[in-house]
Amino acid sequence: MSERSIHLALLSVHDKTGIVEFARELQSFGVELLSTGGTARLLSQESIKVKEVAEYTGFPEILQGRVKTLHPKIHGGILFRRGRREDEDSVSKQGIKPIDLVAVNLYPFEEIITRHGVQIEEVIEMIDIGGSTLIRSAAKNYNDVAVVVDPSDYPKIIDELKATRGVLSDETRFILMKKAFVRTAHYDLAIAGFFNRFGKVSESKQLSEFPQEISLGFVKVQDLRYGENPHQRAAVYKDPTLRICIAEAKQLAGKKSLSYTNILDADAAYALIRELKDDFATVIIKHTNPCGGAIGRTLAESYRKAVATDPTSAFGGIYAFSREVDQKTAEAMSQQFIEVILAPGYSAEALETLSKKENRRILDITVLIEAEDRSLASKSFRSILGGMVYQDLDEILIDEDKLSIPTRRKPSEEETRALIFGWKFVKHVKSNAIVLSTSTQLIGVGAGQMSRVDSCKIALQKAREAGLDIKGVSMASDAFIPFRDSIDLVASSGVRSVIQPGGSIRDGEVVRAADEHDMAMIFTGLRHFKH
Repeated sequence: MSERSIHLALLSVHDKTGIVEFARELQSFGVELLSTGGTARLLSQESIKVKEVAEYTGFPEILQGRVKTLHPKIHGGILFRRGRREDEDSVSKQGIKPIDLVAVNLYPFEEIITRHGVQIEEVIEMIDIGGSTLIRSAAKNYNDVAVVVDPSDYPKIIDELKATRGVLSDETRFILMKKAFVRTAHYDLAIAGFFNRFGKVSESKQLSEFPQEISLGFVKVQDLRYGENPHQRAAVYKDPTLRICIAEAKQLAGKKSLSYTNILDADAAYALIRELKDDFATVIIKHTNPCGGAIGRTLAESYRKAVATDPTSAFGGIYAFSREVDQKTAEAMSQQFIEVILAPGYSAEALETLSKKENRRILDITVLIEAEDRSLASKSFRSILGGMVYQDLDEILIDEDKLSIPTRRKPSEEETRALIFGWKFVKHVKSNAIVLSTSTQLIGVGAGQMSRVDSCKIALQKAREAGLDIKGVSMASDAFIPFRDSIDLVASSGVRSVIQPGGSIRDGEVVRAADEHDMAMIFTGLRHFKH
């Protein structure tokens, strides 16, 4: 390999971002420009001298633009290996010019398949043939050709050309090559993934959510400080075809590198705060479970109540807020040891106050919230030895058609609010999960126990340790309550209402226990296991 000057460049892009400036800068180095269709017209309109590919090859675009660049004079110019006599003789004999740079981006296949009601014929037309072929050809011959697939790379390339008087280094071409092959790989995976969702030709209008084969392409977002434990290495990746991920939140302050557990806890915090986005809310996460949560008339009030749920566990937790953090909330947090803070923005004063603790990572999740409406309904998956399990995200909180009240006493309006509040939290607690709450505050959490009654005991214990009043609070259970022992236990401590899915063969026994204690109960008909 050796450094290469650029004499002839081919520009053929669907996304025109920055292409005019890029072409103009290339031309300032004396680079001759080839282009196609809309790109050529745009450059000409901007008074940039460009030769159309059809004019260069002597062969017009055909099939309504399906065939433009698939020609020996194009691919011969790209794949020609400089310094190899046989190749030099071939291109000389055929009048083929070496093409030194190829800037191409592809039809937006990944975008078109997310559109509601899109027809399969529209999808097929968004499969880029010529562009993918150009990218692969140029990437294969990266020793001699620079391939550019990302408009954000244009300024870097121009800066290097200016610094080296028109020469691109081996290292730059190698980096661009790797990026190009990743792009075509993800593109092909998106195409294969889309069509794998169909059964037979006769079923081309019926998408399957669970195809026979799954090909997942992930892009690294960042390296992590370490994995689940310090002796493990780790990085975080995202699936570019699905919803934006927590690792893309904008970090405003603190240590620049997150750990594996920071990412998991921050993701859990974001998932839960979404449930409370209409309120002034604070949630606190420890080891992916909520250990504090509240809503208030102000964000600062919700913060104080959330910490009061379990002050011991709140130490070193992950804090998430539903609103921009103001100065009063920041002042309340200023002395608390907090690993990570997530919020949709911070006032300037609040950010200054919170940033005084250098180890406190401050994340702005605005970009995630803005992407919510544009992202696909997503799936979740977890690795198992030798494979994975794949499912819909648990994004349904309550199905109104399945709600019922099996007890003699119906819950009051205040109890109903408390039950729904607790139900939002129990959905995000590791099973077996029990949550105690008022209508505005998490009171106690029992998480991850093998026995549901043990989860009840822990929730009650945590509430007592925090000095919180249990009398009159509500209980939420993520799955059906199998025996009356849980009801008898929490009723003896003052719990007055329960929300649970129902569906146990002993529902009658459990409801009778609630009636004996004059408790109100709601059956949701919907389970929220979280393993």
